[in-house]
Amino acid sequence: MPTAIALIPARSGSERVPQKNIRPLAGHPLLAYAIATAREAGIFDRVVCSTDSEEIARIARWYGAEVPFLRPAEYATATSPDIEWLKYTLEELHERYDLFALARATNPFRGPDVFRRGFEQLLATPEADSIRAVELVKQHPGKMWVVEGQVMRPLLDQSHLDAAWHAGQYPALPKVYVQNSALEIAWTRVVFATGTREGRTVAPFFTAGLEGFNVDDEDDWERAQGLVDAGAVSLPKVDPPWPPYPPPE
Repeated sequence: MPTAIALIPARSGSERVPQKNIRPLAGHPLLAYAIATAREAGIFDRVVCSTDSEEIARIARWYGAEVPFLRPAEYATATSPDIEWLKYTLEELHERYDLFALARATNPFRGPDVFRRGFEQLLATPEADSIRAVELVKQHPGKMWVVEGQVMRPLLDQSHLDAAWHAGQYPALPKVYVQNSALEIAWTRVVFATGTREGRTVAPFFTAGLEGFNVDDEDDWERAQGLVDAGAVSLPKVDPPWPPYPPPE
């Protein structure tokens, strides 16, 4: 069985939802659910949090993740690409794992079964370098426009079509998928061979229901709280209880 590591990115400088990774949801910081989900999946040799913040590191350790070192500040800006901290982390661990998964804290309703299913699917797809969660788009690019001065044109060229997509009904349009952050698993070799986190051949992992729900802005946060309050979703079981803030060393 290939070795695998779960990496949880949790930088401190979230702008759209301040302190998003450690904001409490149903009594625990959002980060705690990602850690619990990765541990419960039972497929990872290690669960490691990558953060630039000692405060976040203390919380991650309290909930059972390893934080062997802090991420350098230059890899934790709002514009830092994931490949920078990812490559740095894999190198600094000084251990080679066959596979890595990104277990982002922004998906509180993703259960451990998502990791198990994705792991099994990637192993069963030898031609793929990685697997990534996707879902059908709600706003189809065939109905999107680019404004140029006083007029606009379709984002996608549709001049070859008998009937333009922007004039058609959604069910008649070609299926288009958008990525969400519920799941990314890749062979570690692609990071060093291609300089990317996904490689050249990516297989789709189709999320269902709220598995792919991302907390990206305040509206998402309010919806997440509403779903929890209404009992419409279940969250991973988290131990231990969250102590008085900040948690002890």
